[in-house]
Amino acid sequence: MPSSSQDAARPGGLSAPIQGALYMVAAAAGFSVMNAVIRVLAESLEPLQIAFFRNFFALLVMLPWLLHQGRPALRTERFGLHVWRSLCSLAAMTLWFYSVTLLPLAEAVALNFTVPLFVTLGAALILGEVVRARRWSATLIGFLGVLVIVRPGFAEVDWITSLPILAAMVMAVASLIVKSLSDTDDANAIVFYMNLLLTPLSLVPALFVWRWPDWSLLPWLLALGILAALSHIWLTRSYAKADASAVMPFDYARLPFVAAIGFFAFGESPDVWTWVGGGIIAGATIYIARREAQVARERALRGAAAHAARGR
Repeated sequence: MPSSSQDAARPGGLSAPIQGALYMVAAAAGFSVMNAVIRVLAESLEPLQIAFFRNFFALLVMLPWLLHQGRPALRTERFGLHVWRSLCSLAAMTLWFYSVTLLPLAEAVALNFTVPLFVTLGAALILGEVVRARRWSATLIGFLGVLVIVRPGFAEVDWITSLPILAAMVMAVASLIVKSLSDTDDANAIVFYMNLLLTPLSLVPALFVWRWPDWSLLPWLLALGILAALSHIWLTRSYAKADASAVMPFDYARLPFVAAIGFFAFGESPDVWTWVGGGIIAGATIYIARREAQVARERALRGAAAHAARGR
Protein backbone atom coordinates (compact mmCIF):
# COMPACT_ATOMS: atom_id res chain seq x y z
CA MET A 1 0.00 0.00 0.00
CA PRO A 2 1.33 3.48 -0.85
CA SER A 3 2.28 5.71 2.03
CA SER A 4 1.20 9.29 2.54
CA SER A 5 4.70 10.69 2.05
CA GLN A 6 5.53 13.03 -0.82
CA ASP A 7 7.37 10.33 -2.69
CA ALA A 8 4.56 7.82 -2.34
CA ALA A 9 2.85 6.55 -5.43
CA ARG A 10 0.02 8.72 -6.60
CA PRO A 11 -3.17 7.51 -8.29
CA GLY A 12 -2.04 5.67 -11.38
CA GLY A 13 0.96 4.15 -9.61
CA LEU A 14 3.49 6.91 -10.40
CA SER A 15 5.69 8.35 -7.67
CA ALA A 16 6.19 12.10 -7.37
CA PRO A 17 9.75 12.02 -8.82
CA ILE A 18 8.57 10.04 -11.84
CA GLN A 19 5.70 12.49 -12.35
CA GLY A 20 8.22 15.33 -12.11
CA ALA A 21 10.40 13.67 -14.74
CA LEU A 22 7.43 13.14 -17.08
CA TYR A 23 6.35 16.77 -16.70
CA MET A 24 9.90 17.88 -17.53
CA VAL A 25 10.01 15.68 -20.63
CA ALA A 26 6.63 17.09 -21.69
CA ALA A 27 7.95 20.63 -21.18
CA ALA A 28 11.08 19.81 -23.20
CA ALA A 29 8.93 18.45 -26.02
CA GLY A 30 6.62 21.47 -25.88
CA PHE A 31 9.48 23.97 -26.03
CA SER A 32 11.06 22.01 -28.89
CA VAL A 33 7.90 22.08 -30.99
CA MET A 34 7.48 25.77 -30.12
CA ASN A 35 10.93 26.46 -31.60
CA ALA A 36 9.84 24.79 -34.83
CA VAL A 37 6.68 26.95 -34.91
CA ILE A 38 8.85 30.05 -34.48
CA ARG A 39 10.96 28.94 -37.46
CA VAL A 40 7.82 28.53 -39.61
CA LEU A 41 6.38 31.90 -38.57
CA ALA A 42 9.73 33.62 -39.24
CA GLU A 43 9.16 33.01 -42.95
CA SER A 44 6.39 35.64 -42.84
CA LEU A 45 6.92 37.69 -39.65
CA GLU A 46 9.79 39.41 -37.88
CA PRO A 47 10.93 37.71 -34.63
CA LEU A 48 9.93 40.87 -32.71
CA GLN A 49 6.35 40.38 -33.89
CA ILE A 50 6.45 36.67 -33.14
CA ALA A 51 7.53 37.48 -29.57
CA PHE A 52 4.51 39.76 -29.13
CA PHE A 53 2.03 37.20 -30.46
CA ARG A 54 3.63 34.50 -28.32
CA ASN A 55 3.05 36.63 -25.21
CA PHE A 56 -0.41 37.79 -26.24
CA PHE A 57 -1.83 34.33 -26.92
CA ALA A 58 -0.03 32.78 -23.94
CA LEU A 59 -1.61 35.42 -21.70
CA LEU A 60 -5.06 34.63 -23.11
CA VAL A 61 -4.53 30.94 -22.43
CA MET A 62 -3.15 31.42 -18.90
CA LEU A 63 -5.32 34.33 -17.72
CA PRO A 64 -8.26 32.23 -16.40
CA TRP A 65 -5.86 29.99 -14.45
CA LEU A 66 -3.88 32.93 -13.10
CA LEU A 67 -6.97 34.86 -12.00
CA HIS A 68 -8.37 31.72 -10.37
CA GLN A 69 -5.49 31.82 -7.90
CA GLY A 70 -7.13 34.81 -6.21
CA ARG A 71 -5.87 38.24 -5.23
CA PRO A 72 -3.99 37.21 -2.04
CA ALA A 73 -1.68 34.95 -4.03
CA LEU A 74 -0.97 37.77 -6.49
CA ARG A 75 -0.05 40.40 -3.89
CA THR A 76 3.41 41.94 -4.21
CA GLU A 77 5.38 44.81 -2.75
CA ARG A 78 8.16 44.52 -5.32
CA PHE A 79 6.39 45.46 -8.54
CA GLY A 80 9.47 47.28 -9.85
CA LEU A 81 11.50 44.09 -9.65
CA HIS A 82 8.77 42.29 -11.60
CA VAL A 83 9.16 44.93 -14.31
CA TRP A 84 12.92 44.36 -14.46
CA ARG A 85 12.39 40.61 -14.62
CA SER A 86 9.94 41.08 -17.52
CA LEU A 87 12.37 43.36 -19.38
CA CYS A 88 15.12 40.76 -19.02
CA SER A 89 12.73 38.04 -20.18
CA LEU A 90 11.77 40.12 -23.23
CA ALA A 91 15.42 40.70 -24.15
CA ALA A 92 16.19 36.99 -23.72
CA MET A 93 13.12 35.99 -25.72
CA THR A 94 14.05 38.31 -28.58
CA LEU A 95 17.62 37.01 -28.72
CA TRP A 96 16.36 33.44 -28.57
CA PHE A 97 13.77 33.90 -31.32
CA TYR A 98 16.46 35.32 -33.63
CA SER A 99 18.69 32.36 -32.63
CA VAL A 100 16.24 29.67 -33.72
CA THR A 101 15.49 31.65 -36.88
CA LEU A 102 19.12 31.99 -38.01
CA LEU A 103 20.89 28.93 -36.56
CA PRO A 104 20.29 25.17 -36.84
CA LEU A 105 17.87 24.27 -34.06
CA ALA A 106 20.11 21.70 -32.35
CA GLU A 107 23.10 24.06 -32.27
CA ALA A 108 21.03 26.91 -30.82
CA VAL A 109 19.56 24.67 -28.11
CA ALA A 110 22.94 23.15 -27.21
CA LEU A 111 24.52 26.60 -26.77
CA ASN A 112 21.52 27.78 -24.75
CA PHE A 113 22.13 24.96 -22.25
CA THR A 114 24.66 27.36 -20.68
CA VAL A 115 21.94 29.17 -18.68
CA PRO A 116 22.75 27.32 -15.38
CA LEU A 117 26.45 28.08 -15.87
CA PHE A 118 25.73 31.81 -16.08
CA VAL A 119 23.39 31.51 -13.08
CA THR A 120 26.29 30.06 -11.07
CA LEU A 121 28.52 32.96 -12.13
CA GLY A 122 25.82 35.50 -11.31
CA ALA A 123 25.05 33.94 -7.95
CA ALA A 124 28.71 34.31 -6.97
CA LEU A 125 29.41 37.73 -8.48
CA ILE A 126 26.04 39.46 -7.94
CA LEU A 127 24.33 37.70 -5.04
CA GLY A 128 27.55 36.99 -3.17
CA GLU A 129 26.84 33.26 -2.80
CA VAL A 130 29.77 31.03 -1.86
CA VAL A 131 30.75 28.89 -4.86
CA ARG A 132 33.51 26.41 -4.07
CA ALA A 133 36.10 24.72 -6.23
CA ARG A 134 34.01 21.79 -7.47
CA ARG A 135 31.20 24.00 -8.81
CA TRP A 136 33.73 26.41 -10.37
CA SER A 137 35.43 23.43 -12.04
CA ALA A 138 32.10 22.15 -13.40
CA THR A 139 31.27 25.63 -14.68
CA LEU A 140 34.62 25.86 -16.47
CA ILE A 141 34.08 22.42 -18.03
CA GLY A 142 30.64 23.55 -19.19
CA PHE A 143 32.11 26.54 -20.99
CA LEU A 144 34.68 24.24 -22.61
CA GLY A 145 31.63 22.47 -24.06
CA VAL A 146 30.70 25.78 -25.73
CA LEU A 147 34.15 25.90 -27.33
CA VAL A 148 33.66 22.34 -28.62
CA ILE A 149 30.46 23.41 -30.40
CA VAL A 150 31.75 26.73 -31.72
CA ARG A 151 35.36 25.53 -32.42
CA PRO A 152 36.97 28.95 -32.86
CA GLY A 153 39.96 28.69 -35.16
CA PHE A 154 38.60 25.51 -36.76
CA ALA A 155 35.19 26.70 -37.96
CA GLU A 156 33.85 30.07 -39.05
CA VAL A 157 32.44 31.98 -36.07
CA ASP A 158 30.19 34.99 -36.61
CA TRP A 159 27.86 37.15 -34.54
CA ILE A 160 24.92 34.81 -35.15
CA THR A 161 26.63 32.09 -33.10
CA SER A 162 26.71 34.43 -30.11
CA LEU A 163 22.92 34.93 -30.06
CA PRO A 164 21.91 31.83 -28.03
CA ILE A 165 24.82 32.46 -25.63
CA LEU A 166 23.72 36.09 -25.14
CA ALA A 167 20.16 34.82 -24.65
CA ALA A 168 21.45 32.41 -21.99
CA MET A 169 23.24 35.26 -20.19
CA VAL A 170 20.07 37.37 -20.03
CA MET A 171 17.98 34.34 -19.04
CA ALA A 172 20.40 33.80 -16.17
CA VAL A 173 19.87 37.39 -14.98
CA ALA A 174 16.09 36.83 -15.13
CA SER A 175 16.54 33.61 -13.13
CA LEU A 176 18.50 35.44 -10.44
CA ILE A 177 15.71 38.04 -10.20
CA VAL A 178 13.15 35.24 -9.84
CA LYS A 179 15.32 33.73 -7.12
CA SER A 180 15.17 37.05 -5.25
CA LEU A 181 11.42 37.49 -5.84
CA SER A 182 10.67 33.97 -4.58
CA ASP A 183 11.90 35.02 -1.13
CA THR A 184 8.88 37.33 -0.72
CA ASP A 185 6.32 36.65 -3.47
CA ASP A 186 4.11 33.67 -4.24
CA ALA A 187 5.08 31.64 -7.31
CA ASN A 188 1.70 32.39 -8.88
CA ALA A 189 2.35 36.12 -8.53
CA ILE A 190 5.70 35.75 -10.30
CA VAL A 191 4.08 33.90 -13.23
CA PHE A 192 1.13 36.33 -13.34
CA TYR A 193 3.15 39.53 -13.51
CA MET A 194 5.56 38.15 -16.09
CA ASN A 195 2.72 37.25 -18.46
CA LEU A 196 0.81 40.44 -17.72
CA LEU A 197 3.78 42.72 -18.36
CA LEU A 198 5.40 40.93 -21.28
CA THR A 199 2.47 41.50 -23.65
CA PRO A 200 2.51 45.35 -23.65
CA LEU A 201 6.30 45.43 -23.33
CA SER A 202 6.79 43.20 -26.37
CA LEU A 203 4.29 45.23 -28.41
CA VAL A 204 6.51 48.34 -28.34
CA PRO A 205 9.46 46.93 -30.37
CA ALA A 206 7.06 44.91 -32.54
CA LEU A 207 5.40 48.14 -33.74
CA PHE A 208 8.66 49.23 -35.42
CA VAL A 209 8.56 46.22 -37.77
CA TRP A 210 4.81 45.66 -37.80
CA ARG A 211 2.97 44.12 -40.69
CA TRP A 212 -0.40 42.48 -40.32
CA PRO A 213 -0.13 38.68 -40.46
CA ASP A 214 -2.14 36.75 -42.97
CA TRP A 215 -5.17 34.97 -41.52
CA SER A 216 -3.60 31.65 -42.53
CA LEU A 217 -0.99 32.23 -39.79
CA LEU A 218 -3.61 32.43 -37.03
CA PRO A 219 -3.50 28.69 -36.20
CA TRP A 220 0.29 28.86 -35.97
CA LEU A 221 0.17 31.91 -33.70
CA LEU A 222 -2.45 30.29 -31.49
CA ALA A 223 -0.38 27.09 -31.35
CA LEU A 224 2.65 29.19 -30.34
CA GLY A 225 0.78 30.71 -27.39
CA ILE A 226 -0.73 27.40 -26.29
CA LEU A 227 2.64 25.62 -26.44
CA ALA A 228 4.31 28.43 -24.49
CA ALA A 229 1.63 28.39 -21.77
CA LEU A 230 1.44 24.60 -21.44
CA SER A 231 5.22 24.15 -21.47
CA HIS A 232 5.67 26.66 -18.65
CA ILE A 233 2.87 25.03 -16.64
CA TRP A 234 4.48 21.59 -17.14
CA LEU A 235 7.85 23.04 -16.15
CA THR A 236 6.37 24.55 -12.97
CA ARG A 237 4.64 21.29 -12.07
CA SER A 238 7.86 19.36 -12.64
CA TYR A 239 9.72 21.49 -10.09
CA ALA A 240 6.74 21.20 -7.72
CA LYS A 241 6.85 17.39 -7.85
CA ALA A 242 10.55 16.85 -7.22
CA ASP A 243 13.86 18.58 -6.54
CA ALA A 244 15.36 20.54 -9.40
CA SER A 245 18.48 18.34 -9.29
CA ALA A 246 16.29 15.26 -9.88
CA VAL A 247 14.32 16.59 -12.86
CA MET A 248 16.89 18.85 -14.55
CA PRO A 249 18.59 15.98 -16.47
CA PHE A 250 15.32 15.38 -18.31
CA ASP A 251 15.33 18.97 -19.60
CA TYR A 252 18.21 17.96 -21.87
CA ALA A 253 15.76 15.85 -23.85
CA ARG A 254 15.33 19.11 -25.79
CA LEU A 255 18.47 18.34 -27.79
CA PRO A 256 17.32 15.02 -29.33
CA PHE A 257 13.80 16.46 -29.72
CA VAL A 258 14.95 19.50 -31.70
CA ALA A 259 17.48 17.41 -33.63
CA ALA A 260 14.66 15.14 -34.80
CA ILE A 261 12.41 18.09 -35.61
CA GLY A 262 15.24 19.87 -37.43
CA PHE A 263 15.99 16.77 -39.49
CA PHE A 264 12.44 15.87 -40.51
CA ALA A 265 10.96 19.38 -40.82
CA PHE A 266 13.91 21.45 -42.05
CA GLY A 267 16.48 18.97 -43.36
CA GLU A 268 19.06 19.87 -40.69
CA SER A 269 21.65 17.38 -39.45
CA PRO A 270 23.64 18.46 -36.37
CA ASP A 271 27.33 17.59 -36.56
CA VAL A 272 29.09 15.42 -34.00
CA TRP A 273 30.59 18.48 -32.25
CA THR A 274 27.12 19.76 -31.39
CA TRP A 275 26.32 16.46 -29.66
CA VAL A 276 29.68 16.27 -27.88
CA GLY A 277 29.62 19.92 -26.74
CA GLY A 278 25.96 19.69 -25.72
CA GLY A 279 26.74 16.57 -23.69
CA ILE A 280 29.63 18.30 -21.92
CA ILE A 281 27.47 21.33 -21.06
CA ALA A 282 24.61 19.09 -19.89
CA GLY A 283 26.89 17.00 -17.72
CA ALA A 284 28.43 20.08 -16.11
CA THR A 285 25.08 21.71 -15.33
CA ILE A 286 23.63 18.45 -13.95
CA TYR A 287 26.63 18.17 -11.63
CA ILE A 288 26.16 21.79 -10.50
CA ALA A 289 22.46 21.17 -9.78
CA ARG A 290 23.19 18.03 -7.78
CA ARG A 291 26.01 19.74 -5.89
CA GLU A 292 23.73 22.69 -5.01
CA ALA A 293 21.08 20.25 -3.76
CA GLN A 294 23.67 18.45 -1.63
CA VAL A 295 24.93 21.73 -0.14
CA ALA A 296 21.35 22.82 0.60
CA ARG A 297 20.62 19.53 2.40
CA GLU A 298 23.82 19.80 4.44
CA ARG A 299 22.96 23.39 5.37
CA ALA A 300 19.46 22.33 6.43
CA LEU A 301 20.84 19.51 8.57
CA ARG A 302 23.31 21.87 10.27
CA GLY A 303 20.49 24.35 10.90
CA ALA A 304 18.29 21.63 12.39
CA ALA A 305 21.14 20.40 14.60
CA ALA A 306 21.84 23.95 15.82
CA HIS A 307 18.15 24.49 16.54
CA ALA A 308 17.97 21.23 18.50
CA ALA A 309 21.08 22.18 20.48
CA ARG A 310 19.54 25.53 21.40
CA GLY A 311 16.37 23.71 22.45
CA ARG A 312 18.35 21.59 24.91
